[in-house]
Amino acid sequence: MTYSAVNTIWVLFGAAMVFFMQAGFSMCEAGFTRAKNTGNILMKNLMDFCIGTPAFWLVGFGLMFGAGSGVIGTFDPLIGGDYSHILPAGVPLWAFVIFQTVFCATSATIVSGAMAERTKFSAYCIYSAAISLLIYPVSGHWIWGGGWIAQMGFHDFAGSTAVHMVGGVCALIGAKILGPRIGKYDKNGKPQAILGHNLSFAALGVFILWFCWFGFNGASTVGMDSDALMDTAGRVFFNTNMAAAVACCTTLLFTWIRYKKPDVSMTYNAALAGLVGITAGCDAVSPVGAAVIGIICGILIVLAVEFFDKIAKIDDPVGAVSVHCVCGATGTILTGLFATGVTTEAGLFYGGGVHLLAVQAAGVVSVAVYVAVVITIVFLAIKYTIGLRADAEDEIAGLDVSEHGLLTAYAGFAMQPDIAAEGEAVPAAVTGEVPAAEAIPVKKVPSFEEGTPKFTKIEIVCRESKFEALKNAMMKLGITGMTVSHVLGCGAQKGKPEYYRGVQVEASLLPKVQVEIVVSAVPVRKVIETAKKVLYTGHIGDGKIFVYDVENVVKVRTGEEGFDALQDVE
Repeated sequence: MTYSAVNTIWVLFGAAMVFFMQAGFSMCEAGFTRAKNTGNILMKNLMDFCIGTPAFWLVGFGLMFGAGSGVIGTFDPLIGGDYSHILPAGVPLWAFVIFQTVFCATSATIVSGAMAERTKFSAYCIYSAAISLLIYPVSGHWIWGGGWIAQMGFHDFAGSTAVHMVGGVCALIGAKILGPRIGKYDKNGKPQAILGHNLSFAALGVFILWFCWFGFNGASTVGMDSDALMDTAGRVFFNTNMAAAVACCTTLLFTWIRYKKPDVSMTYNAALAGLVGITAGCDAVSPVGAAVIGIICGILIVLAVEFFDKIAKIDDPVGAVSVHCVCGATGTILTGLFATGVTTEAGLFYGGGVHLLAVQAAGVVSVAVYVAVVITIVFLAIKYTIGLRADAEDEIAGLDVSEHGLLTAYAGFAMQPDIAAEGEAVPAAVTGEVPAAEAIPVKKVPSFEEGTPKFTKIEIVCRESKFEALKNAMMKLGITGMTVSHVLGCGAQKGKPEYYRGVQVEASLLPKVQVEIVVSAVPVRKVIETAKKVLYTGHIGDGKIFVYDVENVVKVRTGEEGFDALQDVE
């Protein structure tokens, strides 16, 4: 066989881009879930690829691409058979194997997002292996390995069904068997919004996935050595981008109308919905068809997320089922409507009749039923042996610490206190030669008697944007010191609900500043009135002022107590 340098490079480049989708899925899933499960999410996205690679090499590739029959390929451990019948022109076997391996890993990684925050790590490793060993390869053989669906004329260019719907169906069944996260539904079954902890992560993940999708779809031409292939690759790239962009615009407008504000996380999900939807027919439809598919997926993603959350009561933290299962199946079927006849049979809207549409629908249903049956058996076997779901205590504590012994995935973002063994001396930094207690006359106030100064602590919780004005106003009053903390304020504005992914947010945690001041000579009422004047806007969230009695004040550096301890002047 004569190899083609350009075809081989194109396939290997595509494999590298599809592999990098693991980073995108990691960021996306971590961002849409809570901080206490970040390490667990990252570990799962690493291991599904690392487990899937040898599993696909040992068994999966042979079952998927072996000559076999129309139902299944061949059992070919370590890939030693003849695959010349399936290899793209000019592409070596191992280049094709790695290209297909990364597609298999993509299908497996979809499941972790829907089952996030409550699945045992050991269970995840087992069912991830099952997907790569058996589930994905068999249905993949039907579609891409010359199986019975392919023989009918089924068209799934880069895997809306073969990759995404397969992973999405597994995610759907798994999330249903697993049950919702603790606190997701109240006693009346009403869904509660559980906000993702880092939308920046989620956004980065979506952009990585969008970028890598050009390799996912574009490199599925598996060649670039002819005018026809180059033309197809250009059309694939354009259609891929068009569907994603239009889906985002559609979801933005749809959520703006539906929730009164454009939903950030849902709009980012829409990009993935459009990408999944166009993957089946990106080579076969026109840019107009791609735009329409984007519009449909942009609306469908919102309705699907709401359906699973509110009606089906299936808890999917990242929307994986809606994106990959629903939009994957929809995009595949829509190819039967919008295919222009350039690379496959024309669809219904382009004079091809209902044949392709019927084949597409039959293929989607057949794959969905097969995957649902097998993955249900796998999940139930795990559930009744080692257990599928983490214990309630572990779920509440977070899977980072319970499954991996990781106290937090964000240790660098929290100041940890110095730790010393009991009785161990902790050195203190001292400047100068004379101890402070000897150099400064100290007045101590052991108890409060008649006529001694009164101390009052004033605690102000306010908007971050108002802190500078408050600080300046307090300094003008003669306040010589204050303690400032960043805190989160919890409250819900009645009559004007906010939404997260279509679910009303009952209580919002908003960043606030907490200012603590202790006064004696400065009148308390004057501090209160000044703070009210500075902080007032008339809107909910202006803040609150708390007033406490203080028994004594001690300055650590000098040992002074009482009124003198409040003075910072030497």
